Amino acid sequence: MPVTSINAATVRGAGPLYAQVIDLITTRLASGAWRPGQIIPGESRLADELQVSQGTVRKAVDELVARNLLVRQQGVGTFVAEHDSHRALFHFFHIVGADGARLLPDSRVLRSTTARATREESRALAIAANARVVRIERLRHLSEQPTILETVSVAARKFPGLCESKNIPNMLYAHYERDYGITIHRADEQITAEAAGTRAAQLLRCAPGDPLLKIVRVAWSLDDQPIELRVSRCLTTRHHYQNSIT
Repeated sequence: MPVTSINAATVRGAGPLYAQVIDLITTRLASGAWRPGQIIPGESRLADELQVSQGTVRKAVDELVARNLLVRQQGVGTFVAEHDSHRALFHFFHIVGADGARLLPDSRVLRSTTARATREESRALAIAANARVVRIERLRHLSEQPTILETVSVAARKFPGLCESKNIPNMLYAHYERDYGITIHRADEQITAEAAGTRAAQLLRCAPGDPLLKIVRVAWSLDDQPIELRVSRCLTTRHHYQNSIT
């Protein structure tokens, strides 16, 4: 499927050319000109359109592959990355079993509502104090054991109809991408310890006051807009948080 060419005139600015090519490609991804799962033009064609060397384009593409924005398929081409179970498990999910095994949790939605944003939500999502949010609470199971009590908040204006959906999917990032054209690119997490309250203890099948790992995550789109606030309370008797830094 043909893709609109990038305007070569915009590539001549400050900074290394490969960095400018990265910015231009990222802009195309964020605008939806190149959709998840779609093949992008070859390096030689991009080089001609941008009036830069093929080596410059290759360096930019290499960086975007390393950032998980593009995926190379040997002998086929380079594709826009999609949110799938592998990416969700290894890029955004860091709760693992005692043996280090990674499993994608199942989810059961407890309630889904639209409400006025709290102070924490308005600050994290960069929305007005009186803006409406969709708030989803769900219980997530690992190895058939309730392990994570999670509250997800997004700006209602960006996700019309999300609250009314009868079947909110387990993989929300893939849902955002497929149905709303919003790709989650990165996330910031803050981790603290918290004592289990009465309701959390009941749902997670632990005692009130037992220690929980509280993870507050803000997820960002390709164009650096805060999209989602996710607060997870994790029972760590059988699982722990693990993240690799490279």
